[in-house]
Amino acid sequence: MRVVVVGATGNAGTALVRALHQEPQVTSVLGIARRLPDRSAEPYRHAEWAPVDVAAEETEAVVARLAELFAGADAVVHLAWLVQPNRERDLLRRTNVEGTRRVGEAVVRAGVPHLVAASSVGAYSPVDDDEPRREDWPTQGIETSHYSVDKAAQERVLDELEAAHPELAVARLRPSLIFQADAAQSVVRYFLGPLVPAQLLRQGRLPALPLPAGLRLQATHADDVADAYRRVVVERASGAFNVAADGLLRGADLARIVGHGRLVEVPPAAVRAALVAAYDGRLVRADPGWLDMAMSVPVLDATRVRTELGWAPRHTAAQAVEELLAGMAVGQGARSAPLRPAMPRPPGGSVMPLRHRGALRIPDSMDRELFSLYLSDHLTGTTAGLERMELMTRSHRDTPFHAELAEATEQLRGERELYRDLMDRLGVPFRRHRQLAAWLAEKAGRLKLNGRVTRRSPMSPVLEAELMRSAVLGRISGWQTLREHADEIGLDPVQLDGLIDLDHRQLELFDRFHAYLRQRAFRGRPLGQPPLGQPSGQSSER
Repeated sequence: MRVVVVGATGNAGTALVRALHQEPQVTSVLGIARRLPDRSAEPYRHAEWAPVDVAAEETEAVVARLAELFAGADAVVHLAWLVQPNRERDLLRRTNVEGTRRVGEAVVRAGVPHLVAASSVGAYSPVDDDEPRREDWPTQGIETSHYSVDKAAQERVLDELEAAHPELAVARLRPSLIFQADAAQSVVRYFLGPLVPAQLLRQGRLPALPLPAGLRLQATHADDVADAYRRVVVERASGAFNVAADGLLRGADLARIVGHGRLVEVPPAAVRAALVAAYDGRLVRADPGWLDMAMSVPVLDATRVRTELGWAPRHTAAQAVEELLAGMAVGQGARSAPLRPAMPRPPGGSVMPLRHRGALRIPDSMDRELFSLYLSDHLTGTTAGLERMELMTRSHRDTPFHAELAEATEQLRGERELYRDLMDRLGVPFRRHRQLAAWLAEKAGRLKLNGRVTRRSPMSPVLEAELMRSAVLGRISGWQTLREHADEIGLDPVQLDGLIDLDHRQLELFDRFHAYLRQRAFRGRPLGQPPLGQPSGQSSER
């Protein structure tokens, strides 16, 4: 079988790539993602990869590209979903609902016989009891939760697809919360934010666990959810499947998992009011709709997937939560953009592992102070460059270059961490004041008006592309310098040659991107078209 996984770098997607690699009937896996992972890392190295943003502006171009990639596939598994930025509803809807519609259209156009889509417990209508619900419970969603509203809307898209194309087998999985250790930092990043001390979740460190009274949840390990997807694919099953592990966890259970059993139950209305204030104050990233959904989704009855497909979870709900909390305490992640680990890295972890030959050292023949300053300056440059690249990637979400820019951003993130790793191993000081100065200078650079006061000038992206092209040339020079002294320092010259080649490819990308921008920057734009660099539906907040 040849299987295509759209959204293969996230929580469920990473686990599914792992599961499909272990399935004898699956001989080929193509992963599609907006931002490609480190293809040398587990489990991503076991798949082919292609960058596509299902939310890009031109619908026909996206559908045509997906149909081209889907050709010859036995099944397409659609997992792509955006949960942040919460405040950009147009973007979320275009990614989640219209993205599903585009994938479905491409599946039909390519003649793929089987589509498997990721729905959720969040698609179901609210309940006020703990009676387990099967797949026939209404999927009208919870109106105060944007996630739930979009999941319900996705269900209608799949209904329409089934009605219009009875020859297509359509399956939809509705899992509970999905947890694994490698998803830990993504949970912190997407829902908690930098001000929430996730390290306190290490067992026994939190003095008490405050939770809304009446909270109960189901949780399933990502590997078990991936096994359900695998079975649906192999059996070419259709219809809806609830997926939930054993155990319904209540507040007392969660307090025991944290390690001390001290639970403080808070009235849900008080919790919601506090969450509203924290969200409005930008102290947390989860909006109150997530709490509304948590308090009112039904308990899942997973009888169908167990009896028809023989699915049985290998982890309990408690074990899934325990693994997630342990990962959150240390900032664990994987080598993809959605799951990237926290900084500082957990022991043994690295975004781009530094390869070397024996102990690294600054030889006596080199001026240690000058070489240390040289490395610090390159780290400073990559810090500022990464800030600029992240802005460019966000600003050009609706252009044909978004996927390539997103991948280049992740590559630059890896190069920065390689410099940090090298300096750490050599005992070179980081000179954090220089990193801060670079960060502030980059932020200040965004204030250039370029002739416009109320919005970004169309000229700004052209200048940014020129600056980034110059920055890539500087990075190439840095790797060439390290390559020149690789034997003395103990570095692997093959890795440095690879980094030089990688940045030459980025140079070619910025040449093409600059050509695209300069053709458009100085022309008038049709009425209603957003300024270049600020797509429709995207907030102009910086």
